[in-house]
Amino acid sequence: MRPSRVILIGWGVLIAALLVVELAEITHLFTLPIQSAIGDPLAFVFALVFTTILALVGAVFIGIYASARILSPSGFTPFEEEMLQMRSEMRELTAAVQRLQSNSAEDPEPDPPAPERP
Repeated sequence: MRPSRVILIGWGVLIAALLVVELAEITHLFTLPIQSAIGDPLAFVFALVFTTILALVGAVFIGIYASARILSPSGFTPFEEEMLQMRSEMRELTAAVQRLQSNSAEDPEPDPPAPERP
């Protein structure tokens, strides 16, 4: 499931806008002094509410993405398929070794002596 170009462009624009705001904060282009922000209760409450709304919206979007990813009826990834194949091969090898061990325990035949070399 690949995201569409519109979604990728939207995220790119959002990230670019946040970078511009951060650079403006660092360069003090539109930074309020901390005393005036804390001293004005209305500005403080507005900042808290705005931050809370943004956090909730972000959490909802992450939750929607995670639940859609978990509940999507997609098949196994190539890595998971390879791990399942290796698991079945290991079970076959274990069964073969157990058969060999049970056969050798039932019919213990001595090994013929090795020919001596001059």
